[in-house]
Amino acid sequence: MANTRPLPRLDSTNRDFWTCGAENELRFLRCGDCGTFIHPPRPVCRHCLSENVAPEAVAGTGVIDTFTVNYQKWHPAMDVPFVVARVAIDGAPGVILTTNIVGCEVDAVDIGDRVRVTFEQQEDVYLPLFEKID
Repeated sequence: MANTRPLPRLDSTNRDFWTCGAENELRFLRCGDCGTFIHPPRPVCRHCLSENVAPEAVAGTGVIDTFTVNYQKWHPAMDVPFVVARVAIDGAPGVILTTNIVGCEVDAVDIGDRVRVTFEQQEDVYLPLFEKID
């Protein structure tokens, strides 16, 4: 895809998630009291309401839960087709990222495929995208 993605506004709660790719790590906030992973990033655990949350690195792998192929060119600089997928993240129960599957033909993607994170840098943001694991 061309570098035309809208970028998130970084703040103190989400900055680590959007910049951890600089260290080639995928990190999510995790509650230090009950152990729940928190995504999207929030300053308070949604399960126990603890404010004791901090970033924790995960393996950066997962499984495609579901996906669709987009053929609509929403912007003149946008490359189509592309895959929009939900990826269940290994080692982070309950965390599912909506992302793109890159590095393969759209026809090669299927539910249950194993994937690994790769990062696309735009400005100071590292977007977590996923590639199939052969």
